[in-house]
Amino acid sequence: MDSPLVVGYRLQHMWSDMDFHSHREYEIYVFHAGSCRYLIHNQIYDLEPGDILLMDGMALHKPNVPPNSQYVRSTLHFSPQWISGVLDKAGGLHLLHVFEKLHHCLIRTKENQESKQLERLICRMSEVIGTSDPDDINGEIELKGLLLQVLTVVNRLGQLESIKVSGEKAESTEHAEKIAEYIQKNYMNKLTIDSISQELNISKSYVSHIFKKITGFTIMEYVMASRLTQAKYLLEMELDQPIKNVAYDSGFESVSHFSRYFKNNVGMSPKEYRRNRQKKYSEENGI
Repeated sequence: MDSPLVVGYRLQHMWSDMDFHSHREYEIYVFHAGSCRYLIHNQIYDLEPGDILLMDGMALHKPNVPPNSQYVRSTLHFSPQWISGVLDKAGGLHLLHVFEKLHHCLIRTKENQESKQLERLICRMSEVIGTSDPDDINGEIELKGLLLQVLTVVNRLGQLESIKVSGEKAESTEHAEKIAEYIQKNYMNKLTIDSISQELNISKSYVSHIFKKITGFTIMEYVMASRLTQAKYLLEMELDQPIKNVAYDSGFESVSHFSRYFKNNVGMSPKEYRRNRQKKYSEENGI
């Protein structure tokens, strides 16, 4: 994400976000209509209109939308560094705590008035981005003010006990979550469908079938996506660690496979990714 703020209002088309992905930016996702089962890290949610997902970005996440189904949502990605100065001056740094401490969560609003206010704010942000010059300081000021209001509304919604999501889930969903949890804890080791099914005491055929049915992706696709997310984290946060160590610590069996898989899925080599992230961090923090 080149811009510190990217807004999509009432999106209906499908793009690459249908794949497992992670990113350094924080995300506010609002589900408006259709059918969607959303996987975040090792939690699976069947979304309802008005649901809000908050994500720190680095938690692996992916929507699973049935073929030919309606899928309407709004998304807001923002760099916390971009808004932190405004929040600090307004005494509102606590509004980022939900992203920093929980990493991801779901708020069920039942499309109440607060959620409708949130939608109006996102709509206005989309309009400002669409009509303002990128170098227009007035547009940036308005966007930061709107984002401050968005974070305030989200914080208020998150404190309402009446809209918390029920913990009851179908048995198939619970099994898929257990599989995801096991993979998240063991992706750095050699994993196969056989080894996973044996560890969880679930038949091999059922493991493959239920995970694909619930998440929309195969087990090995999830394993590889988990490894890729960890590799991106290590490349950015552990700058002195050699590329080969990043590869092995993330679960890849060889450096060549790691480099090839990384470039095919990220669009650049691990070294280029590290260099780009370092440059962006320096720009955001005035270094």
